[in-house]
Amino acid sequence: MLSFAALQREWFSNPRGDILAGIVVALALIPEAIGFSIIAGVDPRVGLYASFSIAVIIALVGGRPGMISAATAAIAVLVVPLVRDHGVEYLFAATILMGIVQGIAGFLRFDLLMQFVSRSVITGFVNALAILIFLAQLPELTGVGWETYAMVAGGLAIIYLFPHLTKAVPSPLVAIIVLSALSIWLTLPVNTVGDMGELPSSLPYFLLPDVPLSLETLQIILPYSLTMAAVGLLESLLTAQIVDDLTDTPSDKEREVKGQGIANFVTGFFGGMGGCAMIGQSVINVKSGGHTRLSTMVAGLFLLFLIVVLGRWVAQIPMPALVAVMIMVSIGTFSWTSIRNLRSHPWHSSVVMVATVVVVVWTHDLAQGVLVGVLLSGIFFASKVRRLFAVRSNLSADGTTRAYVFTGQIFFASVERFLAAFDFKEVIDAVTIDVSRAHFWDISAVAALDKVVLKFRREGTSVEIVGLNQASATMIDRFGVHDKAGAEDVLAAH
Repeated sequence: MLSFAALQREWFSNPRGDILAGIVVALALIPEAIGFSIIAGVDPRVGLYASFSIAVIIALVGGRPGMISAATAAIAVLVVPLVRDHGVEYLFAATILMGIVQGIAGFLRFDLLMQFVSRSVITGFVNALAILIFLAQLPELTGVGWETYAMVAGGLAIIYLFPHLTKAVPSPLVAIIVLSALSIWLTLPVNTVGDMGELPSSLPYFLLPDVPLSLETLQIILPYSLTMAAVGLLESLLTAQIVDDLTDTPSDKEREVKGQGIANFVTGFFGGMGGCAMIGQSVINVKSGGHTRLSTMVAGLFLLFLIVVLGRWVAQIPMPALVAVMIMVSIGTFSWTSIRNLRSHPWHSSVVMVATVVVVVWTHDLAQGVLVGVLLSGIFFASKVRRLFAVRSNLSADGTTRAYVFTGQIFFASVERFLAAFDFKEVIDAVTIDVSRAHFWDISAVAALDKVVLKFRREGTSVEIVGLNQASATMIDRFGVHDKAGAEDVLAAH
């Protein structure tokens, strides 16, 4: 049960900063939600309702206070074929199933997979997102008049200079208000939020997706739901890690996975598309002073208030004001020290970081970029561990026994060196294999040991294995064949 101290810490420890930050996030969410709806091929209200629903629910059940979750481009691009071929009702059904899959993943501790994502991958992920956020602003900066560039420059000036006067009000909020007032007063010829799409004027309501409850429907939506769930959780967990670093506070990743599932499950019943954590909006929130669940709740509720009650005024907000905010986010998100560290960090860490950035920016797919980064990290790690391997051999004084002493890790990447260390043609009576300073990690290592023992036996040499630790001995007893009947036949079969 939530204690009063926890309630105070997670909700009301910073009310003024959280409320103002939530307002800034809500304003920035509107054009993005509309844009993501357009990408997915659905009505703007689908993205807007999703952003409201997910933000409010994740504020209650999420595991990372201060993190913003809503409709995202990462999910929107995945559902384009589904909407095109089957319609928006199947999107709602897929979103509900996405939530169920994420809930199951939470109980299966999907969050523990983050332990295998290296710091280089996270840095690459952050840098790639910063680049994508900036590139997403370019359509608003091409084919426009000088007024747009002047407003963006003015907005950036306010954002970076206003904090020197006072930090009582978030500078991005000041920039949006000032530029909106100027745009309306001077009737400037710039794009506005209203140009992105029509804002809904009614509240979202509960509905059941109008799809047949059949196996065929499940076969249609399941592949999309699995992909949406995986990408959503990956982006959410990485964003949670980034917000952890920004705020120097821990988060409950298991709760966050389950919370994402609940948020998407409920959202599907209110006419919304799937979503996940948003690094850009989360950075806006933190840099604007938002740190608790209250900021996320305010962002969701104020978003709904803006589009339903103040829609006529919100439609007049100039896009250059929001572009300036997002450029600020892009600049603040990018890890500039990572460029300087390219020379000082180990080369393989730099390769992983750069590869993650390149793949994400090239494909606009966060999952592919992170997957490439994780695979490269694994390959480099295996290569490094492979080199932490040494062997020496000693021949007895009478020339009848040779002792091989191994140090290091014996696994699939080092078995070739393990096998190459032995001289099977040497004429001796006995061989001792000392592995007291080594460890057998997998069945490849066990199979290599079987091959060594059986080869020596075929040459008439007896073999003694000494120094096995308990874990290695257990694995060899279970999977090894050299001491079992018919060992030669079993090994030949493999």
